[in-house]
Amino acid sequence: MSVPAASPRAPQGQPRKAAFAAWSGSALEYYDFFIYGSAAALVFPKVFFDESDPADATLLSLATFGVAYAARPVGAFFLGHIGDRLGRRKIMVFTVVLMGLSTFLIGCLPTREQIGGFAPLLLVLCRIMQGISAAGEQSSAGSMTLEHAPEDRRAYFTSFTLNGTQAGQLLATVVFLPIAALPEDQLLSWGWRIPFWLSLGVAVAGYVIRRSLDETPEFARKAESGEVAKMPLAVLFRDHWVDVLRVIGGALVASVSTIFTVWALSYATSDAVGMDRSAMLWVGALANLVALGAIPLWARLADRIGRRPVFITGAAGSALLMFGYLWAISTGSYVLTFVLGILAFGVVYSAANAVWPAFYGEMFPTRVRLSGMAIGTQIGFAISGFAVTFAAQIAGPGGDNWGAVALFTAALCVLPVIAGLTARETVKVPTAQLGERDADTAPLKEAPGAAV
Repeated sequence: MSVPAASPRAPQGQPRKAAFAAWSGSALEYYDFFIYGSAAALVFPKVFFDESDPADATLLSLATFGVAYAARPVGAFFLGHIGDRLGRRKIMVFTVVLMGLSTFLIGCLPTREQIGGFAPLLLVLCRIMQGISAAGEQSSAGSMTLEHAPEDRRAYFTSFTLNGTQAGQLLATVVFLPIAALPEDQLLSWGWRIPFWLSLGVAVAGYVIRRSLDETPEFARKAESGEVAKMPLAVLFRDHWVDVLRVIGGALVASVSTIFTVWALSYATSDAVGMDRSAMLWVGALANLVALGAIPLWARLADRIGRRPVFITGAAGSALLMFGYLWAISTGSYVLTFVLGILAFGVVYSAANAVWPAFYGEMFPTRVRLSGMAIGTQIGFAISGFAVTFAAQIAGPGGDNWGAVALFTAALCVLPVIAGLTARETVKVPTAQLGERDADTAPLKEAPGAAV
């Protein structure tokens, strides 16, 4: 494949364009991903699983949420290889189209009452397609923005990938709010399908936005000079396996998101607590709204003081605040739940979210960056995805042992802290030297046109 030569510096405006493509695509992609989480907690136990035992139905429904995370490592190996061989843009287009299609199909599925046991099987198949799509989304978008970004603003520009993720989660919550307020019979018959059908526009919008984006200068130079690895995975596991393990450990911080988004919602609206489902959806909506502002601020700080301290703050702080948030839910206090939910997820967790695209991506050189990020994050995310299922079991038969769930979540945050403590600080390393052991760490000069 012939790739045009690139100038040493990205064309004017490309960093902004790359950041917007990453933000908008991630928002559209994760809208799809998170409406599934809301439906898995509130609707699917009654639509796709046997209602004779509500506890088992909820457990099975939450397990299907984790199925996509199990599929993600498989997709990461395939999409990571293609992205490091043929470029970041192709993967970005593919992932957003696949996610839109698979989510639309979920909205069209017949229920268990209509076709019996085939209904949950079809649901799982669509969920696997979602997982494969998500496997390449953030890594391709993160690689694209990092390689287009000015040297001294890499954390800031790459943070738009996760800012888009939060926007997608916010949009998913807002769309689900009026649906959740429907009478039970309307919600379970047709109402739950509407958010999934709306994703039909995801494929079209994502395709248009991302098709217009240029390939990154760093990848284009490698392709022009014949330095693109023919077997990126072989190079990755031969030379960078320690950093892959470090990313896997760091990615476990995503368990905070899955517990907050899915298990806590299911717990709060269960008979054990009895909080209103619309009110709990508002907790997530407001937390994500705060995160939209917090993420770029944390990223700017990471460009000044480094990636490691910001990431560690987010991981360790989230572990501690999960105890406070789940305790607040157990009291049934809406005020405490809103305040601690916004603080935990909107502010503190955003520190880790803001910096990890730069933190992980800068561990690897251009020729294996997408593979390293994709494989490392998706294995870690797979464990985090099933954290919801484990939490449902740990919570006991009554589903109300919130302390055990908080302790479990905190334990999963230990490895991210260790990953942050042992990683190399890359804030001063030039983009062309990232992933090289003898990289220059002299202070970077501000690139022209870097201001946003």
